Amino acid sequence: MIIIGAGAAGLVAAIVRARVGQKVTLLEQNNKVGKKILVSGNGKCNIDNKYISLNRFYSQNLPFVKEVLKGYDFDVVEKFFTSIGLELVEGKEGKMFPMSLQASSVVELLEYEAKRVGVEIICDCTVIGIEKEGENFTLETTQGTKKCTKLLIASGSPAAPQLGGSNSGYAFATKMGHSLIPRHPSLVQLCSEETWVKACAGVKVAGVAKLYAHGEYITEKKGDLLFTNYGISGLAILDLSREVSTRLANFNYCELSLDLMPELSKEKLTNLLLARVGKESEKPLALWLQGVINKKLIAIILEQSKCKVRTEDQVNRKEINKLVHAIKNLKLSISDTKGFKGAEVAKGGIDTTEVNPKTMESKLIPNLYFAGEILDVDGDRGGFNFHFAWVTGLKLGIL
Repeated sequence: MIIIGAGAAGLVAAIVRARVGQKVTLLEQNNKVGKKILVSGNGKCNIDNKYISLNRFYSQNLPFVKEVLKGYDFDVVEKFFTSIGLELVEGKEGKMFPMSLQASSVVELLEYEAKRVGVEIICDCTVIGIEKEGENFTLETTQGTKKCTKLLIASGSPAAPQLGGSNSGYAFATKMGHSLIPRHPSLVQLCSEETWVKACAGVKVAGVAKLYAHGEYITEKKGDLLFTNYGISGLAILDLSREVSTRLANFNYCELSLDLMPELSKEKLTNLLLARVGKESEKPLALWLQGVINKKLIAIILEQSKCKVRTEDQVNRKEINKLVHAIKNLKLSISDTKGFKGAEVAKGGIDTTEVNPKTMESKLIPNLYFAGEILDVDGDRGGFNFHFAWVTGLKLGIL
C-alpha cells in the first residue's frame, strides 16, 4: 500500500496497515510528517473529544458519518494512542490533549511507531500523477515512479496551504471518476469592510454572535469575540464561520448581530445603567460608559444607538433603551472570510456516497481508499475533526 499524505489519517492508517502485515510506503510532500498536527491547539494539540456524537459533524451524507463512527468512540482512539505510548488528559468541554501538552509528542510518537512497524516514510515527495493499470496503481512523483496494489489518498484539503494543504488529492480523485462537493473554508476568521472594527482591534469580549443572511436569522454561537483590523475572530466566530462561508458562496448578504453582554438580560442591563445615572453630573457620556464597557467600543455603540445626549445628567430611560439595544445587538456586516489560508478545515470534499463507510474503499475503483479531511466531512472545533481523521485511519486496519 502507498499512502499519500502523512497527516493525522495517513499516519494512523500506515501504522494499522503495517501492524497487520502490509508493506506500506508513506509519501509526504513536506519536509517532515504531521505539520498540521504540530500547530493544532496552539501547539498543545487538541487531539480528540471525549463526547463524540453525530451532531458535531457536517456532511451532505450524514448516514455515511454515522456508519464511520459506529463502534469508534473516543475510547477506541484513546486505546490506540495508549498503544503507541501517549497518555491523554481532559480539558474543558471534553477536549482531550496529550499529557505533555505538546503537539510534538503526538507527531514524534506516531512517527516512531510507524517506523517501528516497518513503514517506509518518504518526505519531500510530491505526487504528480496517478494511473491505474490492471491491478496496479502507478504514481509519478518528484522522487521517481512508484507502484502499489492498494492506494490510500489522505492528502487533506486546501485548508492551511502554508502547512501543505492543497487540492491535489481532489484532482487525482476526480480524474479517477469521483465527484466533489464544493469546498469552502471553515473554522476561519471573518472579514468586514466596516472601518470601525479597526478602531476596536484587540478588544476581546465573551459574547454571542447571531448570523443573518439577507435579513433572515440563520444561527448563533456563544464564546469569545475578538475584534481585529480585518474584521472579527474568536471562538464564537470560528464556530459560525462554516455557515458564513456557505452563505457568502451563494452571494448572500451576511450580517452579525453581536450581544456584548449576554450574561445580562435587557432588563438587568437597563436597570444597571439607570442606577448609575447621576442627575447632577456633567460627565461626558463616553466616559460614563467606560464604567461598564471597553472604551474602544463606545464610539460605535453611540453611533449605532443614535443616542442624542452627550452628558450623564441628560440620560433618561429612552436613551438608555437605545444604548442597551446597541450593546446587545451591535451590527457588523461580513464581506468575506480569511480564506483557506486562515481556515483550520474545509467544508466539502469527495462525495461520500462513492465511498464504503465500513472500509473507506472507493465504490468506483477497487483498492483505492480515502481517509481524513479529503472527504466531505468536517466537524466542530474541539477535537472533532481530529477524531474523524483518526477513525478513518484506524478503519484501514480491518481490511
